Amino acid sequence: MAGTNLLTLLDDITTLLDDIATMSKVATKKTAGVLGDDLALNAQQVTGVSAERELPVVWAVAKGSFLNKAILVPAALLISVWLPWLITPLLMMGGLFLCFEGAEKLVEKFIPHSSNDDVSDSENVDLVEYEKQKIKGAIRTDFILSAEIIVITLGTVAGVSLLNQALVLSVIAVIMTIGVYGLVAGIVKLDDAGLYLLTQAQQTGNRFKELLGKGLLAAAPRLMAFLAFAGTVAMFLVGGGILVHGISVLHHWQITVAEFGANYLGATGGVIAPLLFDGLLGVLAGAVVVLIHHAVVSMKTKKPAK
Repeated sequence: MAGTNLLTLLDDITTLLDDIATMSKVATKKTAGVLGDDLALNAQQVTGVSAERELPVVWAVAKGSFLNKAILVPAALLISVWLPWLITPLLMMGGLFLCFEGAEKLVEKFIPHSSNDDVSDSENVDLVEYEKQKIKGAIRTDFILSAEIIVITLGTVAGVSLLNQALVLSVIAVIMTIGVYGLVAGIVKLDDAGLYLLTQAQQTGNRFKELLGKGLLAAAPRLMAFLAFAGTVAMFLVGGGILVHGISVLHHWQITVAEFGANYLGATGGVIAPLLFDGLLGVLAGAVVVLIHHAVVSMKTKKPAK
């Protein structure tokens, strides 16, 4: 009798694990786009840090990401049970924040201002504080994207038991964090890998290592520059996409734009048109929030007339 119960328990566990694996695969596919945005944004956030501090910074952000998900997973489960209507407003706030950050980066790039972001030519910058601000900014951005990943995953497993939801969310949270920050760590150390290969080539005379090392050294700054650009674009795409899916009118407009693109450019237009719609909406929303933010800051800092 005990043996039969044990076999039944093992069979139930096997079935449960198989279901979790299947649902995790589906959720991973649906969140793959956000994963790409997450990678671009976080690789961008650690740029400007000294070479010997790159991996410690990535590790610090990764730990913050794990903490974010340790908060978000149980919070999402509780909200889905008790306050399901709250998920969309929270996502909308996160989307507006991403649009705001993207617009702020454009303002900093194209409008002259005094900033401590560039530490290369300044001897008075507190590098420890600069690094802390980088880590805080990356963890803050990660929180928004992690929230979107968790909510998308939650929608995928909405019809299953609470236990299965918790297990799938936990699996996705761990996989996404390890995947993103493992890739970020690899990207930021490409130049070191190239330098190592060149050193080895000089010692051994290996032509292949020399070419590969030079290729990595040439590719590393270009890749980081591209990721910095892609990270800003991703903020608008993800933020605008969240707003579109949270506001029914905007969602209908997006569908109309997608149909228009498909009619004139075929399948390619059907894919590109809604992305452009999301991105432009993100830029517009970010610009509005930046203007409001700067107006509020100006009112607070403006000295009263004597």
